Amino acid sequence: MKIVIPGGTGQVGRVLVGALRAQGHEIVVLSRSAPPGDRIVRWDGRHQGDWAHEIDGADAVINLAGRSVNCRYNKTNLQQMMDSRMDSTRAVGIAIQSSAQPPRVWLQMSTATIYSHRFDADNDEISGRIGGEEPDAPSYWRFSIDIAQAWERTLCEALTPVTRKVALRTAMLMSPNPGGTFDIFLKLVRWGLGGTVAGGRHYISWIHDRDFVRAVEFLLEREDLTGPVNLAAPGPFPQRDFMAALRAAYGRSVGLPASRWMMEVGAFFHRTDTELILKSRRVVPTRLLRAGFSFEFPQWPAAARDLVARSRARTG
Repeated sequence: MKIVIPGGTGQVGRVLVGALRAQGHEIVVLSRSAPPGDRIVRWDGRHQGDWAHEIDGADAVINLAGRSVNCRYNKTNLQQMMDSRMDSTRAVGIAIQSSAQPPRVWLQMSTATIYSHRFDADNDEISGRIGGEEPDAPSYWRFSIDIAQAWERTLCEALTPVTRKVALRTAMLMSPNPGGTFDIFLKLVRWGLGGTVAGGRHYISWIHDRDFVRAVEFLLEREDLTGPVNLAAPGPFPQRDFMAALRAAYGRSVGLPASRWMMEVGAFFHRTDTELILKSRRVVPTRLLRAGFSFEFPQWPAAARDLVARSRARTG
């Protein structure tokens, strides 16, 4: 299968590209910054160009492009987050629409952050609440909801009648690769800082990297699945339990707790935002489960043990 992956050089892209290539698929990565070669084609994420020829005749497109959310939520960064997602999605849609042989499926990255900050119930694709109006969440968290909705709206508006479209509402991807989300959590545990944060009631939704790849492969083949699909393990964990399970997997009994104000200070100095840490993302994959997808790692403790072991094997 020939699969074109815009944004395939990022953290998520490296996980997916490596796995799909290992299975024999022909993968073409579109990148703004990586040097051309090894099936990497340059694009600017906005305008049509020679890159569009790769989409014409491809079997599938998986668009992962978009500016990293790991930044301060100031006006400039938020606008770049919005523009990079909408522009790249619109560009892919135009390329598919202009193709003589359009791909049969377009998987478009989205985010589980689209759902509300909540503790009382799960958010799924059927009855879950879209965020933005929560009385107990900072008002500026609305920006990430607006970005997610605009992202998916751009996908829906693309005129691609013969190409099936799926929005991947993806939770935190857990992979032992350096620099990723799991790597950050594990460093906190190693440094003795992986304790309860701001009471620890807020939920962390996550997906193991092998299940992420398997879910993408599942969605590439399932012609009956369109629209939003949650890519999250069925077992979201409160932060206090999430970190306790990670400490147990690593063999660390104690992790220093942190208050909300301490997280605000830490986020400021690390040039990131506390929404990534404090929003309660209680997301479950109802559509995947109903379609018959079986998770290899449905619960966090087993996933944490596997990821810790792989991380140790990587670092020696």
